[in-house]
Amino acid sequence: MGTFLTDALCIQHEVALYDTDPKRLRFVFNTLRLTELEEIRTFEPEMVVNAVTIKYTIPAFQKVLPYLSKTCILSDIASVKTGLPEFYAEAGHPFVSTHPMFGPTFASLSDLSSQNAIIISESDENGKAFFREFYNSLHLNIFEYSFNEHDETIAYSLSIPFASTLVFASVMKHQEAPGTTFKKHMAIARGLLSEDDYLLREILFNPFTLGQIEAIRNELGHLLTIVNEKDAEGMQEFLAKVRANIE
Repeated sequence: MGTFLTDALCIQHEVALYDTDPKRLRFVFNTLRLTELEEIRTFEPEMVVNAVTIKYTIPAFQKVLPYLSKTCILSDIASVKTGLPEFYAEAGHPFVSTHPMFGPTFASLSDLSSQNAIIISESDENGKAFFREFYNSLHLNIFEYSFNEHDETIAYSLSIPFASTLVFASVMKHQEAPGTTFKKHMAIARGLLSEDDYLLREILFNPFTLGQIEAIRNELGHLLTIVNEKDAEGMQEFLAKVRANIE
């Protein structure tokens, strides 16, 4: 995502990209490559967009803070905001927290018109205005939520498919001639499991996730009863409810 954001921003803005591994800076366009922290001070950024994996979001901020002016806006794109409100409260910098709800695993980065982005309402107004304009330029659908509302939304929109996919993959057996539906589920599972383990864990450990997984368990128990009893009427009612949910 850091490279994607760099490519998307570097035409209209002066952008520098810092990474502890210089090899990751090889394929960036119209961008200043930084390999030493002191170079950040020289560049004097007006905003720092932190795009490291979620495990290192706060440590990365702490590493660069000594090299930033007090007016520099801190920005994260973390998919789980745990710990960030407290960090920003103590950092002494304006901040803007957002979450582009897509990634290279599943989204087509050439057409994002069906994708969403969340901007955290507690963020600095200038920072929010910047990302609102930027996300609009990518044709994203933009929503504004509080930190708490964001994590509650993520528990619903990510934890349910993540948990369902993990359960599917955990009972999966090799198929000599898999059907279309099985192959589609398999592709989703492979994509999910290509993500960072820490990211998967933090999304599933979101305080709001437990209720969502319990809802899955309750519905699975209900379906199990219908199947065990061969309840045709119950199955019809269940399918009708599911179809209504996805309409």
